Amino acid sequence: MNEGPTLGWYLSKIHTSFGNESPCLIRYLIAEKAEKMDIMRILLVEDDPSVADSVIDGLVSVSMEVEHVSTGTEAIAKNLSETFDLDLLDLGLPDMNGQDVCRSIREKSKIPIIILSARSEEIDRVLALEFGADDYMVKPFGMRELIARIRAVARRANLTDAIPQVTAQEIGPLSIDRRSQKVFVNGQDVYLTPKEFDLLAYLATDPGAVYRRNDIMSEVWDTNWYGTTKTVDAHVAALRKKLGNQDWIEAVRGVGFRLGVPD
Repeated sequence: MNEGPTLGWYLSKIHTSFGNESPCLIRYLIAEKAEKMDIMRILLVEDDPSVADSVIDGLVSVSMEVEHVSTGTEAIAKNLSETFDLDLLDLGLPDMNGQDVCRSIREKSKIPIIILSARSEEIDRVLALEFGADDYMVKPFGMRELIARIRAVARRANLTDAIPQVTAQEIGPLSIDRRSQKVFVNGQDVYLTPKEFDLLAYLATDPGAVYRRNDIMSEVWDTNWYGTTKTVDAHVAALRKKLGNQDWIEAVRGVGFRLGVPD
């Protein structure tokens, strides 16, 4: 079946027709076409030109639109002035620490954020997730995995928006409002990233029940997830810290996790 021209075809036509015009005009035309075709708009924040070019080529090849900036200042400004479906954020930026950029964006938006970094230590992953990232990829990475993760994170964000939830769940001093995606502990608002909220809401489906790691990965992330279950541990660590007590989420050795009420 003929599905019609791809975004890549339109990109080539736009650049051929307007190559000598203002770059702003070209960006406007591309954004307008992407919106009409329901194409994902990605903001890539990467200061290494070779990495940026490789990522852009890979994403455009699967009909995603990519806007590229190389500094944290530009990334924050772009998120305030334009609408994107997802941010790809490098940590090693020339003007700002990428974690600070992530935190600044997260304070103003719930846009999904995937970190791209050469830092492979667990503490780097945990800190990035605590600052608001939804996923973390270590360089060098394969384009197929990056594309799969982008789609998984975006799909999960869309599913969360689409599920009708009408009541708040009370678990001791913890309140989880699935409709507004708000969490309170002792009446105090607790800010969670979309992925952290999804994980907490899933564990709260049956408080006290033990959920296996693979089931958590399948339900909270995606059945086609390509990463390891260490991602669960990093998100659990971030949740424990934000909820103010390690005992909110208990690790059951060799099995998974369960949600309880601290003594």
